[in-house]
Amino acid sequence: MLRIAVAQFNAVVGDLTGNVERIIACAAEAKARGAQVLLTPELALSGYPPEDLLLRPDFYRACQRALDDLAARVDGIALVVGHPEEFEGACHNAASVIENGRKTAVYRKIRLPNYDVFDEKRYFEPGHEACVVTLGDVNVGINICADIWEEGPYELSCAAGAELVLVLNASPCHLEKHHERARVLGERVEATGVPAIYCNLVGGQDELVFDGASFAIDEREQICMRLPQFEEALGIVDFDRGRLQSDDHAEPLSLEAEAYSALVLGVRDYIGKTGFKGAIIGLSGGIDSALTLCVAVDALGAEKVHAVMMPSPYTAQMSLDDSREMIRQLGCSYDEIAIAPAMATYESMLAPLFAGLPQDTTEENIQARIRGNILMALSNKTGKLVLTTGNKSEMAVGYCTLYGDMAGGFAVIKDVYKTLVYRLSRYRNTLCQGEPVIPENIIVRPPSAELKPDQKDQDSLPEYEVLDAIVRAYMEEDRSPREIIAAGLPEADVRRVVRLLRIAEYKRRQAPIGIRITPRGFGKDWRYPVTNRYVDEF
Repeated sequence: MLRIAVAQFNAVVGDLTGNVERIIACAAEAKARGAQVLLTPELALSGYPPEDLLLRPDFYRACQRALDDLAARVDGIALVVGHPEEFEGACHNAASVIENGRKTAVYRKIRLPNYDVFDEKRYFEPGHEACVVTLGDVNVGINICADIWEEGPYELSCAAGAELVLVLNASPCHLEKHHERARVLGERVEATGVPAIYCNLVGGQDELVFDGASFAIDEREQICMRLPQFEEALGIVDFDRGRLQSDDHAEPLSLEAEAYSALVLGVRDYIGKTGFKGAIIGLSGGIDSALTLCVAVDALGAEKVHAVMMPSPYTAQMSLDDSREMIRQLGCSYDEIAIAPAMATYESMLAPLFAGLPQDTTEENIQARIRGNILMALSNKTGKLVLTTGNKSEMAVGYCTLYGDMAGGFAVIKDVYKTLVYRLSRYRNTLCQGEPVIPENIIVRPPSAELKPDQKDQDSLPEYEVLDAIVRAYMEEDRSPREIIAAGLPEADVRRVVRLLRIAEYKRRQAPIGIRITPRGFGKDWRYPVTNRYVDEF
């Protein structure tokens, strides 16, 4: 029998010393639980993705020193460790097998993804050979992440004699992606009859969140081990006479729980890994800032979160009351700063230049920019990071103000459609012991920017159910306006939304990074030209 420990842990990009210590700690726990092999995630030594650190020769030298240090300090258990490697003038995404203080084998990733958020062909050369090693009395093959997503590398390992395949992964999450991973790996197992163990990274890295959810698939294509999502964990799998067995059987999360957990982990790791002292959030009395505040408090603790309400003459009393109620329940620090004096100053300063011109969105945007200035001043003074509160629906159509509500360092719900914002708000309320944290008023009232009298979002935008469906079809699925209209969405709304989406690109290029939870977010995997005269197919 071969006992394999699966270590899904939270590696930090560039923290070679810290990552080595985490692997050593996992190895000690694995040994204590009787494991003979420890499997780690893809590029566990360096963290993933290292991006342009991989263009630095000194980075590879540092990774090699860290790998040597790791090998010298672990004995009594074999390690399968992911790391960047420079070999014979080429750079590789590699996995080394370490036994008894030395490297006994190296696998170099064959399939290099170059789509969505991945740029591995920018940095690495592909490997070409299978790697099968004997651990205990079992012939074990090694694959890395994208190797399993199409035929070739997995089958190559099996043809080389693998009885079991270990797969190192840094697979960023989007909602329900764990189903896709199980399906794809199941296809490889079905084609070869060889079972597999899949180890995934966990943690937040800039806009990406890695959800863990490591698993094993036996020779009957059944999932026989699953680790929790969004948590560090060490799982144990036994391989005995061709069969996989495990006592680790975590249940998958619901879609709402998965999305909310991703947001919480993304905020916690971005603030924690970058060294900011906490978070500042501008409350509006609306649902977006309410959800963002809940995420921040759940991620960081109330003591590290500062909420600021900045009422104008157009702010409803209900907005103030609901915000105060949320603060009462969450317990974070809170201030109210009226912006009417600043509005009057701006009006006086600009009056000679605006003479004879009607009021328009300019005056509305000034209010948002006053608020952005206040929040950034507090950030500078306290060392806390401003979290912006705009959602994906608004980002798509430019329903946001440059240097106003877009001002900040991290966009928590940037990839959350407005319709999902409502679902997540209701989900968060189910986690409460007593009264709902987000008042029902905030959830049911018509959304409004409150920048002029009686303003409603739907004065300027289609209903959010329609808007989100159009954005999803155009932006995530690359469907043409003609196809979207043919699917039953109103032509006038499609034309309007597509136009807004296109002309807002210059705004999105200046937006802070934010957490990605869909298959395509406005970030690393959306790269449309700002200067663009392509005419869509209608």
